[in-house]
Amino acid sequence: MAIDEVHILSRCLVQPPHKDRKKEQQIIHLTPWDLKSISIGYIQKGILFSKPCSSKSINSIVDSLKSSFSLTLNHFFPLAGRLTVTAHESTPPSFSVCISCNDEGAEFIHAVANEVTISDIVNSTSVPPILQLFFHLNGAVNFEGQSLPLLSAQVTELKDGGIFIGCSFNHIVADGFSFWHFMNSWSEISRTSSHSITLPPSHERWFIDSCTPPIRLPFQQPQDLIKSYSSPQLDECALHFSAEVVAKLKAKANKEMQTNKISSLQALLAHVWRSVTRARCLKPDQPTGYFLAMGNRSRLDLPLPSAYMGNSLQIADAVRILAGELVGGSLGWAANLLNEAVASVTHDKIIEFLDSWPKCPSFNDISQFAPCDLFTGSSPRFDVYGNDFGWGKPIAVRSGGANKFDGKITVYPGPEKGSIALEICLLPHVLKRLMEDSEFMKMVSAL
Repeated sequence: MAIDEVHILSRCLVQPPHKDRKKEQQIIHLTPWDLKSISIGYIQKGILFSKPCSSKSINSIVDSLKSSFSLTLNHFFPLAGRLTVTAHESTPPSFSVCISCNDEGAEFIHAVANEVTISDIVNSTSVPPILQLFFHLNGAVNFEGQSLPLLSAQVTELKDGGIFIGCSFNHIVADGFSFWHFMNSWSEISRTSSHSITLPPSHERWFIDSCTPPIRLPFQQPQDLIKSYSSPQLDECALHFSAEVVAKLKAKANKEMQTNKISSLQALLAHVWRSVTRARCLKPDQPTGYFLAMGNRSRLDLPLPSAYMGNSLQIADAVRILAGELVGGSLGWAANLLNEAVASVTHDKIIEFLDSWPKCPSFNDISQFAPCDLFTGSSPRFDVYGNDFGWGKPIAVRSGGANKFDGKITVYPGPEKGSIALEICLLPHVLKRLMEDSEFMKMVSAL
């Protein structure tokens, strides 16, 4: 299938319809959590729907989606703004970044993929490359939000009437939790034809006392901190693990370690880690690491509001071990290592990070991950399948091509309660071996 078979039918900038917000909301200063993502790509997530059972034409449905998109921006107005960079006369030179809520608009695109069907996406474990064209702003870096939209939504019609809604979401502005908060709110407005939403976002950023905004970044030029990354050729698979399989892995891991603290996700990721390590044919004395992106909202002594709009995550200290020990050890032992990494992200550690980061800022960098490592982002707790825009729930979720690298694993909830879905990016020959690993594949479930 050629990857140029997606055609743009229309595109426009959409503004919030009302502009009566408070003056202090015109500028939003950014936290260390936000600024760490300045040099990586946008969040790209999308959901697939069956053909709407409606007498409405596709153009009518798209118009309705555009109208509800605008109304949702009324609540999530920073997404219609742009980033603003301010240079400061200081020694050493520095600059700061904020969100200017100037209502320039978020992008809305209507596209068609005449040769792609629903089954092309869901009936194979392989993720077709054409999915990357179901998202806009491919290759964009978050820092480019000075001139590029902070949010771009693309509605793509498929050959058999299916609809894919894919969003590119500037990661400086917010994290995955806020991404799905936006999607849940958009689908609610679309479904109910209401102007209000169940959970209005909280736009006030949270700073500790020692971290006074605006945070000045000690660089002369913003480009000084943008690192280019050239990804090798990768293949990607989308796998589903049933609630029964996940429960079995969790029970096995906890039994082996004589504990009950290992979570379902930790047990599943340990299973994947051991399997990928075998597929990579690492030497026994080769180190392999696991990095976990951790949400911090509930980890603070005084938890952030569930509606907090912004980033609140950091990467836990890597779990490192020799490949021979990992493959030769038990599932429970590997899962317990991941559990300990998660447990180490405490309130005190979070505050320590926020206090020290402005003094010596570091930025998320894809090149920090070695070819023997794995990295997991996203969460099975996000409400993906609750996104009913008025014609039923999604049948699948997929991500775009941004921030993909060898060893990247994206986690989603599965369609039924307790199940988990994973997208796994690996070198082609490694992924082939993984798909031929009977011990691994016997745990994979059909949708």
